This record gives sequence, structure tokens and C-alpha cells, in this order.
Amino acid sequence: MVRKGFKMQLFPGQEAEYEKRHNQLWPEMKEMIHNYGGHNYSIYLDKDTKVLYGYIEVEDEARWAESANDPVCRKWWDFMADIMETNPDNSPVSIDLHPVFHLD
Repeated sequence: MVRKGFKMQLFPGQEAEYEKRHNQLWPEMKEMIHNYGGHNYSIYLDKDTKVLYGYIEVEDEARWAESANDPVCRKWWDFMADIMETNPDNSPVSIDLHPVFHLD
């Protein structure tokens, strides 16, 4: 497994909506994440800065990267684009974090 950490930016005032949408995550989105080898996925919010910190374990980096072309993923990006910073294709602006420590 490859452990990945990243950060994204939530728009102010969208904290409750972001959490609501993820609490109601579409079954097809859950399936898509697993189909591309994603496991143990968590997202945390810094309430002061509105920065979202994500953590996911993926089986294979190349396979995981292919998920960006899946229609379900694209639909999710479009659904989330109004409450967070996105790129022109509505993918979230996501900055990889450099790992500095891990303990099993």
C-alpha cells in the first residue's frame, strides 16, 4: 500500500455542507474508490483555516491516477465544485503533502 497525504481548500461557510455531502457519499463513489485501489480514506478539516487534510492508502499509484477519468469521479467533482477550490476541470485543487513520520 502507498500512503498518500494531501490538502485541499474549502470555501468559508461551507463546513457543514462539505460534511453533509460526505456523510451521504454516493454508493457508486464508494465503489469507484475501492475499484481503483483506494482504502482507509479520511479527510480532516482545520476549522480555523478551512484547509482539508486528506489521507488515503492506494494499492498502486498509476491505477489510482486512472480514477480521475472515471465518470463517477467527474460527476463528484462537479457536485463539489461550488464549495471548494477547484481546477478548470472541477477537480479539487489538491496539494500532496510530504511524509515525515509514520508508525504502525
